[in-house]
Amino acid sequence: MKIEGLLSEKHIVLNLELATKRQVIEKMLSIAATHTGVTDINKLREDVVRREEEMSTGIGKQIALPHAKTSAVTEPVLALATLQREINFDSIDNEPVQIVFLLATPAEMLAEHLKLLGRITRLAGREEVRRSLLLARSPSEVLDLFREEEKDLPQI
Repeated sequence: MKIEGLLSEKHIVLNLELATKRQVIEKMLSIAATHTGVTDINKLREDVVRREEEMSTGIGKQIALPHAKTSAVTEPVLALATLQREINFDSIDNEPVQIVFLLATPAEMLAEHLKLLGRITRLAGREEVRRSLLLARSPSEVLDLFREEEKDLPQI
């Protein structure tokens, strides 16, 4: 399991024009809702929002990573969006966000959930990866970027 294998073109949306953290989370949920692994979008929303209320998933370096371990999915679900404008996400570094990943994994996949969070954070935390994501003109460019970045990394 790798990021480029979890993402699909239909779950990548570039240059969204949104203004608030809540709008971003709702849009990410609507993108993820079409994933075959999502069995209950309302439960997924509840779990993602609850996790966000516990502590912001604005992880710094312009990245937000709303996530949940949940019974609302049967397999790992990943969506990605870039934003036209930076928005406040109550990030740990107090910087606005422009790249958003949504990750949901089955509750029993704790180890994989943590490994995926770590891999996303490590890769997207690199300045050249963030720049490439923000400059990407198509979902296929995003998939190519992750394919290249993960080529020498082990499966999760």
